[in-house]
Amino acid sequence: MSVTSRKPVHLALYDTFADWETGHTTAWLARVGYEVRTVAPSALPVTSIGGLRVQSDLTLDELRPEDSALLVLQGADLWDTSDDLAPFARTARAFLDAGVPVGAICGATAGLAREGLLDDRAHTSAASVYLAATGYGGGERYVEADAVTDGDLITAGPTEPVAFAREIFGRLGDVFEGKKLDAWFRLFHDSDPAAYETLNS
Repeated sequence: MSVTSRKPVHLALYDTFADWETGHTTAWLARVGYEVRTVAPSALPVTSIGGLRVQSDLTLDELRPEDSALLVLQGADLWDTSDDLAPFARTARAFLDAGVPVGAICGATAGLAREGLLDDRAHTSAASVYLAATGYGGGERYVEADAVTDGDLITAGPTEPVAFAREIFGRLGDVFEGKKLDAWFRLFHDSDPAAYETLNS
């Protein structure tokens, strides 16, 4: 797939979003030629947990699955303290129904659980008890792993931003492949200097 034919990747932004969870994903997707566009609830700026104030590229009601290569939902305090982010979970349903991949990390997995999107898909999160508290029906599909891909859905817990990125790269298939994807993970997750040579060969 050529760079010019790629659809953009959409990164969800909302107040209290977790700054650290998607940096590896978006930086490396941009490096290989994906346009990363941010999506927020409204045209107003949002503020991250770390205090970054960000103006998005478009609003959620403007986002269409057919215009996107991937939707990335990051964690945020709001996933657990209100229903404000439920529209993002409903948008994730529309993406999955359209066969467009969705990545959810940390609190976003709880949002997808409440939406019923994890009931029939293998998934992970911060902990099984965290998702169980949502009352969802997918407990038997929970996997104790750093990150999990089931078809078009990628999930990870808050301490696994590198594994989350690895799964997204693997699902998209045109970022790193095979040995290079493994080397990328070993370099950034394990600080393995031997992986550098493989990655850059």
